[in-house]
Amino acid sequence: MNPVIGLDVAKGESQVQAFLQRKKTYKQSFKFAHHLQGLHTFYQFYQEVEQVAGQPPAVIFESTGHYHEPVLQFLEDQAITYYVINPVVSYEAKKTGLRKVKTDKVDAYHLGELYYKEDLEAFQKKTEQYLDLRQLTRQHSALTDSYVEIKLQFQAAVDHIFPEYHNVFSDLCGKLSLNTLLHYPTASAIQKVSQQTLADDMCQFGARRSDAWFLDKAAQLKAAADRNPFQHPVCHGHIVSLQMYIQMLFQYQEHLSQLKREIDALARSFEDHGLIQSIPGIGDKLAATIISEIGGINQFERPKQLAAYAGLDPSVFESGKYKASINRITKRGSSRLRQALYTAVQCGLAKNRNKKLIAFYNRKRNEGKPHRVAVIACANKLVHWIHAMFKRQEVFVDQS
Repeated sequence: MNPVIGLDVAKGESQVQAFLQRKKTYKQSFKFAHHLQGLHTFYQFYQEVEQVAGQPPAVIFESTGHYHEPVLQFLEDQAITYYVINPVVSYEAKKTGLRKVKTDKVDAYHLGELYYKEDLEAFQKKTEQYLDLRQLTRQHSALTDSYVEIKLQFQAAVDHIFPEYHNVFSDLCGKLSLNTLLHYPTASAIQKVSQQTLADDMCQFGARRSDAWFLDKAAQLKAAADRNPFQHPVCHGHIVSLQMYIQMLFQYQEHLSQLKREIDALARSFEDHGLIQSIPGIGDKLAATIISEIGGINQFERPKQLAAYAGLDPSVFESGKYKASINRITKRGSSRLRQALYTAVQCGLAKNRNKKLIAFYNRKRNEGKPHRVAVIACANKLVHWIHAMFKRQEVFVDQS
């Protein structure tokens, strides 16, 4: 016998369907909750299947974001062999039947059947170190997106109160600019104080500048206040919103700085961190993201496997005598890894940083490839270089 248990994982619970061998199910399908008692109920059923089949069954389920994490951790603790399937693979397998039926029981059944149809490899869980780094980099990315949204709303609030303020500070969201605007949110507030008082207050906000610089900046603020179109008292609600956005920006900046320190400290503990940073255009943040999303190069025997994991492998379509001449990338892998590699290519091409990559890009352009297609080709090439560097533990050698 070759037993397997298919799990259709959902939020807080999973549907179970066991097979003793292909086409031979065992008992009725049932559900268990993802709490400790529910997991032990599933384990008792697992032991029952093992006793009937005479050998331990494998467990197969889809990757479902974070919903499957309790199940995965429990299987790891019990040393149970399991297979985590890409939802794209399982979705295509479900379409083999003529009837269009979508239930948890049917999904669990199809997962069990998929085990017998496909040549699957047991899932290798990433080490805690990789998982920690991936969590930190993803959190930093999500927080950065929210920070950008708040910055845009903050700038809109400034436009409603003090639009001329944009011309005073080059970094509108810098510490000095935010503190100044927090204490002097309107043009009338600046007009009520002297230039010297304004300069002294800005000096207390922590910027390391000369007294002459602060006096000059205070003069610029006074001039901007005189030019400001809103000379009369503005809506109080706008001022409240502006002060709220400023406080939020301070909090985001603090949290992002803390995450950056955590990421840098953890990333430096990886041997591959120094290797990937030897590639021109890849800094601390990109290096940490790429390392964490790959999760260990030993999972990929060939560079094409890593390219497929990043979704950078070309799709192929042939039928009869027809062969497609335009093959787009699959985009079926890790979108975060693909985005990081794309950004790394753009940074490498900028300012003539990565001469080896630029030579490859120019060759693709000379072949008639559009810019974006050439950049994707460079990302694919970068994957091959990274794979070779990690496997051989060699630094990147650029063209002289």
